[in-house]
Amino acid sequence: MSDASENKKNILIHMTGSIACYKAAALASMLVKSGYGVQVTATESALKFIGEATFEGLTRRPVITDTFGGKPDFIPHISLAQDWADLLLVYPASANCIARMAAGFADDIFGAIFLANNFKKPVWLAPAMNTQMFLHPATQRNMKILEEWGVKIFSPVEGVLACGTVGTGRLAEPEDMFFRIKEEL
Repeated sequence: MSDASENKKNILIHMTGSIACYKAAALASMLVKSGYGVQVTATESALKFIGEATFEGLTRRPVITDTFGGKPDFIPHISLAQDWADLLLVYPASANCIARMAAGFADDIFGAIFLANNFKKPVWLAPAMNTQMFLHPATQRNMKILEEWGVKIFSPVEGVLACGTVGTGRLAEPEDMFFRIKEEL
């Protein structure tokens, strides 16, 4: 499954339900153009905001949404977590995804990948949500748990949100994430 050049890495981008999914397309495009291997996994909610065809065209790989959709020699949550990916990036990360990760749920593709990886490879998370959802004690607690486990969290930025309010909750810009990936991997 490896196709990155010898000096480039493989990046798994997991998308959750957010209007900011379009930024994941921009990031995937930048990564592929720079020689990185990119595999996208997505929740059903994410695919209501942006279609699979966009990512399949950008990455030349099918978007994986099903834990059990693999072939006998490719079990997605094991192969991607333990063999293929050099970085697991949740971009954008919803409050729901953050809570599920902190609780250790593995009933969807990324939950299973997250547990199967068990921090052998770095896990980065970039939240995107309404300010009040981001500031809610449950979300803050869940992010603290994940940070204590070693997940690197890229805080959302302040700006106009999809709901029309101004506050912290905007997804980190794809250019910024691209720079961090180049710098830190």
